[in-house]
Amino acid sequence: MTLEELRQKALFQNTIDTWIMLCEEKKAEWYSPEKYTKFMSHLFKKGLKLQKFPLCIKESGGMYQRGKDKTQFAETLAQSTDPNAAAYTIRLSNETINIIREFDPNA
Repeated sequence: MTLEELRQKALFQNTIDTWIMLCEEKKAEWYSPEKYTKFMSHLFKKGLKLQKFPLCIKESGGMYQRGKDKTQFAETLAQSTDPNAAAYTIRLSNETINIIREFDPNA
């Protein structure tokens, strides 16, 4: 699935799902809390407006690609005190998608 396809489901998405779609597009491993926090730092540095997303971990989804557990990933992030480890709501406009794609999860 691409970021545009994710946007077709809903204009506003949570950043964890957005992160997973970016990694899928770039053929990168998404199950890395460290890379997710770097991704979030990138979004904040670019000045995107993000709202804290009260993600219910049990409803965030179960097994995802390659047998990874998105719920476990969200729980790992929730244990961090780093604000970049939180889930946020993001509006997937064309400009926002371009900013998201500037981040290289393979770096």
